[in-house]
Amino acid sequence: MTSHLPLINQIEKETTTLNLGPTHPATHGIFQNVLEIDGEKIVSADQTVGYIHRAFEKLAERRPFYQITTLTDRLNYCSSPINNMGWHMTVEKLLGITLPKRAQYIRVIAMELARIADHLILNSILAVDTGAMTGFLYVMQEREKIYDIYEEICGARLTTNMGRIGGMERDLNDNAIKKIHQFLRDFPKVYAEFEKLVARNRIFMDRTIGVGGISAERALSYGFTGVNLRAAGVDYDVRVMEPYSSYEDFEFDIPVGQHGDVYDRFCVAGQEIWESVKIIKQAIENLPTDSYHADAPEYYLPPKVEVYKNMEALIYHFKIVMGEIDMPAGEVYHAVEGGNGELGFYLVSDGGRTPYRLHFRRPCFIYYQAYPELIHGSNLSDAIVTMSSLNVIAGELDA
Repeated sequence: MTSHLPLINQIEKETTTLNLGPTHPATHGIFQNVLEIDGEKIVSADQTVGYIHRAFEKLAERRPFYQITTLTDRLNYCSSPINNMGWHMTVEKLLGITLPKRAQYIRVIAMELARIADHLILNSILAVDTGAMTGFLYVMQEREKIYDIYEEICGARLTTNMGRIGGMERDLNDNAIKKIHQFLRDFPKVYAEFEKLVARNRIFMDRTIGVGGISAERALSYGFTGVNLRAAGVDYDVRVMEPYSSYEDFEFDIPVGQHGDVYDRFCVAGQEIWESVKIIKQAIENLPTDSYHADAPEYYLPPKVEVYKNMEALIYHFKIVMGEIDMPAGEVYHAVEGGNGELGFYLVSDGGRTPYRLHFRRPCFIYYQAYPELIHGSNLSDAIVTMSSLNVIAGELDA
């Protein structure tokens, strides 16, 4: 096809415009990055946000509080239970509900399993992006075992809709406890083998060390949290700074890096997996014996067996799910340590049946703003591993 540009302009232009995405498999989602490259070097980049805009926040303003849980599932779908619990805790803060210890410990177990599943995906796909496929296939078997535990807890695997406002839908059954213990016995051997395969691999290290780095100051300026901030050397973790769900009861460390590069993100996420194993072990071995839900009949769904045979329970079930019970007016913010950073819920209630305003603080939306800076001057192949290491989830990017 003949270009309409004057010949002199064609001669003077020494760079090439390249679309990385929106459907390129290496972007792991629907992201478009318009790159200007000089040979293999990236001169500039311009990212596009909004390819999977699903209007979560606007939908939430038209839904009863109970029906918003299924929207949170689809933010970071690699660690859905954390999203679910974060939303429930936000509503509980508005209502002034305090959960029994057992309910809080069960939540911690579910959230830390979700963190392991999230970081397994992050680190194993990062290995794939540097040419190592075997490790990914190996650890995905362990993720399936986590999904088996989810299934025992709530009946679902990926988008879990786990828990309820006021606690858990049901108690941990014997099968779930057995599978958690089995996971704690088997998983460490598998992940240790994965780390042995990848962490000190010369090819992997050459591809990741010194790539996509960011200083602590720049990371804080952007508003980084999670692994990406800790990899830059800042030990900020919501579980420690603003403890929720009895995290103050558990002993665990906050891993940090030094250079904020791809390799540091890999190492920090890997170490966090070991810390999550430590937390789950403490929680399951010291599981309290009180109730798995709060005594809040106006907001917590009655047992299903009662709903089937008791008219009063049926009425309350309908009123709670359909938003027939008004919520108190108020304004709250609650954050949890999500799989990829601080996941926050800013909720404004005017006393009606739906939120007046609900804003999701999606951590990866913030990371993506820094992406052009992180890849400026690097090679095209470095742009792939940098995006992979940031753990940017398309479903969460533009809620």
